[in-house]
Amino acid sequence: MIKAIDKQVGGRHYKTLAIQPLEYIEKNNLPYLEGNVIKYTTRHSFKGGREDIEKAIHYLELILEMRYNVSKDYVIKQVVK
Repeated sequence: MIKAIDKQVGGRHYKTLAIQPLEYIEKNNLPYLEGNVIKYTTRHSFKGGREDIEKAIHYLELILEMRYNVSKDYVIKQVVK
């Protein structure tokens, strides 16, 4: 019987990895936002390139805003210093 984890819909970019992002996320009980950061940074060189990195950054910005009440403008000012 084929398990759901052994099946991938829409490509093979996760199947070539030693551990799939889904497995890591689940085993470490990561929340949704953090899980997406892992997913997009892991797959960027196999699938979405720059767009996947931009997605990961967006999720990091969401974490800062939603969990730490830090605005994107504040983060940009800190980086530019």
